[in-house]
Amino acid sequence: MTPLRAGIIAAVVTLVADQASKLWLLNGFDLARKGVVKVTPFFDLVLAWNIGISFGWLQNDGQSAQIALMAVKVVAVIALAIWMARSQTRLATVALGLIIGGAIGNGIDRFAYGAVVDFALFHIEIGGNTYNWYVFNLADVAIVAGVAALLYDSFLGVPAAKAP
Repeated sequence: MTPLRAGIIAAVVTLVADQASKLWLLNGFDLARKGVVKVTPFFDLVLAWNIGISFGWLQNDGQSAQIALMAVKVVAVIALAIWMARSQTRLATVALGLIIGGAIGNGIDRFAYGAVVDFALFHIEIGGNTYNWYVFNLADVAIVAGVAALLYDSFLGVPAAKAP
């Protein structure tokens, strides 16, 4: 299998898994009605609508802000796709596919719902205080994993991945 094919497969699998999980949690499981669902002592399912970008930055639900975020996302996906097509290593190509699939998945949410569907919440209790991580989704996991793999490939991979 060529590196490009592996990257495309990573993007498609990421996109399908992300959208399927969100559709099931919204429509099948009905997370909105159930509220917080404790899965483990440190992990809950909770519905959060992110109108901003990563980690909830740039929160703005105005139509012009949402259009601007979508435009930036489209340009980023195109740039990443060009980089993926030129990539010489399988790791970098798959990493870029993960990022592209995650970005498209979150973009579909923004287009369909006006916000990104987030649902996974890790937390820990220390000394009676609860500390929460940001609420996230599978697309976010793929994007973070893709960035980590790109960093690994860039600094430690042979040959190092190069951006276009």
